[in-house]
Amino acid sequence: MGNRTSRSKLMADAHAALADLVADGQTLAVGGFGLCGIPEALIAALRDSGVKDLTVISNNAGVDGFGLGLLLETRQIRKMISSYVGENKEFERQFLAGELELEFNPQGTLAERLRAGGAGIPAFYTATGYGTVVAEGKETREFNGKHYVLETALVADVALVKAWKADTAGNLVFRKTARNFNPACAMAGKVCVAEVEEVVEVGAIDPDQVHLPGIYVDRIVHNPAPEKRIEQRTVRQQGGK
Repeated sequence: MGNRTSRSKLMADAHAALADLVADGQTLAVGGFGLCGIPEALIAALRDSGVKDLTVISNNAGVDGFGLGLLLETRQIRKMISSYVGENKEFERQFLAGELELEFNPQGTLAERLRAGGAGIPAFYTATGYGTVVAEGKETREFNGKHYVLETALVADVALVKAWKADTAGNLVFRKTARNFNPACAMAGKVCVAEVEEVVEVGAIDPDQVHLPGIYVDRIVHNPAPEKRIEQRTVRQQGGK
């Protein structure tokens, strides 16, 4: 696996972590919610790799000039499987011009499709979306007098996630709401690369504090000083009004 040793999954940098891993036409699952908990260094390295025709599973598509917005600017994404994409003007332009495919999902359905993919469950029934455009073309069934829509699981060739801390075996700890879609994306990926702010030795993390076991993580990239932008900064007016 690249330049990692048999004991450590730590890679030299984000570019090294992706060099022999990503390819044209792949499906990627990318963690984050808005700009919270996004693997920004890995996204930048993915842009620099030049791979194209990607299908990206992610709750949203970053913003113009940052996060997944970088890949939209370079036209490396062919299709997005997302829940919310309203903060990116370039996304809007490409979609309305027919240059970008979009598969919309209710947010909980997207999370469960990823979780099911990681758990080896091929499909599941949910009441969410029944009777709406979400259910068009999908199988529906009735259980106990209530109607449900069949949704298929999502599995990615590569998962890119962001965590706060990792040990060298890949056990991850997320920080507060930055956990969001990251564990589900990690489990749904055939190969997972985790970008982390802190790296410690095996045994330094209390097993009870591990949010995602290292069995799901193949490579680790240390990014000790992420940018952590705020998607929409809202402040109180002077005088508290």
